[in-house]
Amino acid sequence: MNAAGARLESGGLDGARELLAMASTCPLGDADRAELAHLRARFEFAIRRGVDAPPQLLRAAEMFESCDPDRAREGYLDALGATIYAGRLHYGAGPVEVAAAARRGAPPGTTSRPTDLLLNALVCRLTDGYIDSVELLQQALTQFTAQGAVDPDDFVRWFWLPWLIAADLWDEESWRLIADRAVDLVRATDATVALPLALGYRAFVLLHRGEFAAAAELATEAEATAAATGSAPVRYPSLVLAAWRGDDPDGLQARFCRELADLTARGEARGIGGAAYATALLHNGLGRHEAALAAARVACEYDDLGMLGLSLLELVEAAVRTGARDEAASAMRQLQERTNVAATDWALGVGAWADALLAEDEDAEPLYLEAIRRLSRCQAVVHLGRAHLAYGEWLVRNNHRRDARIQLTRAECIFREVGAQAFAERARRELVGARAALRLVPDEAPSPTTCQEVEIAQVAGDDLTAVQAGSALYLSRHTVEWYMKKSFARLGIVLGGDGAGSENPDVS
Repeated sequence: MNAAGARLESGGLDGARELLAMASTCPLGDADRAELAHLRARFEFAIRRGVDAPPQLLRAAEMFESCDPDRAREGYLDALGATIYAGRLHYGAGPVEVAAAARRGAPPGTTSRPTDLLLNALVCRLTDGYIDSVELLQQALTQFTAQGAVDPDDFVRWFWLPWLIAADLWDEESWRLIADRAVDLVRATDATVALPLALGYRAFVLLHRGEFAAAAELATEAEATAAATGSAPVRYPSLVLAAWRGDDPDGLQARFCRELADLTARGEARGIGGAAYATALLHNGLGRHEAALAAARVACEYDDLGMLGLSLLELVEAAVRTGARDEAASAMRQLQERTNVAATDWALGVGAWADALLAEDEDAEPLYLEAIRRLSRCQAVVHLGRAHLAYGEWLVRNNHRRDARIQLTRAECIFREVGAQAFAERARRELVGARAALRLVPDEAPSPTTCQEVEIAQVAGDDLTAVQAGSALYLSRHTVEWYMKKSFARLGIVLGGDGAGSENPDVS
């Protein structure tokens, strides 16, 4: 049995299958029968991550209750993890049912292992709801992010659950730390079966930070590793990355449909929510808000751990843009219940942005500024870009063209730099509408211009002094003068007089 478990962890799934078949022909006691059932169920989860694994893992956990309570709790934790992936297609062994069984069969008691805290937190989250579970979820995260608090083997086996919790709580530091540590430990221990998920999770973190090229490399490695081992594919990162990039939208839509068919066939229903979220994101970026609304509704039909919050945000924007304000308000309230209690800058920034989309004009601007302030303090680069974009669009609608040009230029620069082309194009269209597009000298190819330089050039186009431009962009006069000379030269604009300093500024 130990050999089969080792083969399973190392990604030798064919060898594990043979050893499990051999073990089933031997005389076994109660503990060994429970162990065999548990390993078979884990094997099923590894190759499909679908609806068949949760009831098998649940039965194995129940078998352990009479002979090994600690193994029973580990079995219930495995069952909860599997049913989180089975999601909306769970066929009777869903998160609520498995959590209730765990609460009956393995009550919290006085156990305090990190895995026990993780089980208790997930049981509370899935039975009592988001608000009532936040404190326990945070305690579990503290254990899994504390250096040396969790045995490396336990971390490798269950890292993906606290990673989902961190996403659920908008805790980007824990989110990043768990993903980074998972990849490092999985590689160090040769636990190949866990590598695709670890790589995929780190790819999501990099994507969130706007590091699309690095995220794409990890996503490709995750898919290749899963294919090589015969384990369930990990395609979410590449799907969401493609949605952010927004190129070849028709091809992407066809790809999403194929992925949905595969996910449904395997019963990995968490991926249904993921594909719907990616579809909503794609269409919001393209400005196809009716299509985004339809996809976001599918994504929000089910509370996929760590995914519903982002899907609600897409629903709010799509509903606002299509005039479905009551639906947007309902989604916004549900989103803010979570972001307010999570209370991180990422959470509060997203909450303020969603609130601003629905606010009356006299109330919207402070909310947009709050969203930008919060998101500027964390690493949510892609969300910061969208907050600038939404604020700029609001300013255009309210005829504040000078201020709109600043926000839209910032948004376009962020999106161009990270590679989110659909959102960049949406920002550019708004800039053209505000008659603020920069025109480069046609017969000269300029050297690359930074986002900061383009912003200053845009503001200077409104005939502001260096002091006024600096105030608008939160920069010193000296900084603005230096950038004006540098950026105007790149843009083919002759700057009269000596109004620019020559020294490299101390950029604030």
